Amino acid sequence: MRNIIAILMGMILIAGCNTGTSLPANDGGVKQVKAEVATNSAGITVEQQNIADRLKEDNRPGAIKHLYVISAYSGQTIIYSTVRGKVTSGGKRLTPTLTCGPSGDYADGSEVLWASMHGRKILTSEVLQDDGTYGTSAEYLYWWDTKGIYHQHYVSGGQIVHISSEPLAVKSIIINMEQR
Repeated sequence: MRNIIAILMGMILIAGCNTGTSLPANDGGVKQVKAEVATNSAGITVEQQNIADRLKEDNRPGAIKHLYVISAYSGQTIIYSTVRGKVTSGGKRLTPTLTCGPSGDYADGSEVLWASMHGRKILTSEVLQDDGTYGTSAEYLYWWDTKGIYHQHYVSGGQIVHISSEPLAVKSIIINMEQR
């Protein structure tokens, strides 16, 4: 039965892909441009290297970051906090948010992938991201500071959130979460 499901899933994936060699074009005949991008000696682009380096930095044991919330209107630093490890978006999850119903079908006809949730295999259309999570960025961020205190910040208009691996020289801070 598993072999049949695997074969069917493979057929669905292949059927859903455009395997033609021509580049897509819009109704006006404008074609997609294919750019040649240089790679380094390891065969990866600068963008790929940046992503790999960010994932390494975000998962470096014992890493400390510095979070600043800055007013977009005045330039004043509103909030400062250390961050133990990294800041995480509230929409991130360890399991997929979209799964198949009991019949194994998706209402929207999405392609399906196997995932594990609560000790059992499930079908989902979500792909495990490079950082090992599912989900998207959301309107709030959360983190633990170097003292182990949990913080949750809802991002709204007029704020610039800046995260740095080294402290910044700012003139003043309205709320310094490190002074307790």
